[in-house]
Amino acid sequence: MTRARVILHADMDAFYASVEQRDDPTLRGRPVMVGGTGPRGVISAASYEARAFGVHSAMPTVLARRRCPHGVFLRGSMKRYATESRRIFEIFRRFTPAVQGVSLDEAFLDLTGTERLHGAPRVAGARLRAAVREEVGLAVSVGIAPVKMVAKIASDAAKPDGLLEVAAGDVATFLEPLPVRRIWGVGPVAERRLRRHGFETVGDLARCDSERLGRVLGPWGLEIARLSRGRDLSDVEPYREPVSYSEENTFARDVSDREVLASTIIAHAESVTRRLRRDGLAARSVVVKLKLGRRVAEGPRGYPLLSRRETLPEATDDGALVSRVAIGLLDRAALSEPVRLLGVGVTGLEPADRVQLDLFPRPAAEARRARLNRALDVISDRFGRDAVVRGDPRHAERAGLSFQIKRGEEPAVDD
Repeated sequence: MTRARVILHADMDAFYASVEQRDDPTLRGRPVMVGGTGPRGVISAASYEARAFGVHSAMPTVLARRRCPHGVFLRGSMKRYATESRRIFEIFRRFTPAVQGVSLDEAFLDLTGTERLHGAPRVAGARLRAAVREEVGLAVSVGIAPVKMVAKIASDAAKPDGLLEVAAGDVATFLEPLPVRRIWGVGPVAERRLRRHGFETVGDLARCDSERLGRVLGPWGLEIARLSRGRDLSDVEPYREPVSYSEENTFARDVSDREVLASTIIAHAESVTRRLRRDGLAARSVVVKLKLGRRVAEGPRGYPLLSRRETLPEATDDGALVSRVAIGLLDRAALSEPVRLLGVGVTGLEPADRVQLDLFPRPAAEARRARLNRALDVISDRFGRDAVVRGDPRHAERAGLSFQIKRGEEPAVDD
């Protein structure tokens, strides 16, 4: 008989806001919101006191101020949050080496077969929560189930500061009444389509013939059918290989000035390639993402989005080259209206030591750039990533703080 898997999902409660409240006793019991404080700022984390006023993460700061004018609004410090995240993940890895970080404040842990070390799943979850509370002074909610998706939903249901276990035999009953949007991958568009066809709950999907879901959603419908029945067999992947690196920002005001856009591209390209070099990678494709300032629909996705890509003759980790290609993509976009958001990314990753060697020596300028990049990396490691920069990082201020785990990012940097 196959042993049921034990997947634990650990999710810190209001992580950034909780760190601020822990470190400043005057903030405890008060509504605290962390994120962008400018006119286009976005809330990254809201304390539970702030949530009582209808404030939540990803909400525009302007709206949050209207809902909770007496609240405390903080820009926050990524240096502190990243440090706390590392401490928390060290605790997670004491329970199992199979830890898949989803973001700075959440992770999946595969506890299958660890009962002799840590006890039954619920006991292990309680011990993990107690260790985080005792050693870091923060609350973490835990969900336990045989599959990742159900464990994630269970941790959400356990918030704040709780633990919920869904046994293998209870998965169908647990999922049955949930709205269809709780299935992984079902966004607003797919939800509307499913509801038009009479699917309101996960149970409706589970009872439906898979072929019908295939007709409604295409090939993806078969995957939705499996998920609705709790048959997600995806593994906890602690060592997933990256497929892309990127940086982006939302401007405080829409930008038409090419010099500002080009300077922002340079700052992003340098950040991305610095991370590539730290991980020993090079990239073959450059991508530029542009969100225009003209609103065409309600919601955060209500702005036209343009994407431009170019494949390089060979992979690179040079910020100057990525900047030049990205600026060329910007020019070829021939923008006729202002830009709200700008991003630079790279894909087609491969180990830098596999980049094909030339038969003839490279030009002296390329060799000098490589030496300069190495020198900048050393300075960045020692004095911080803003000690010496190309471009103007002032233009690249982000609308809010990200929970993303950025591969290749130097330890304890401030954003």
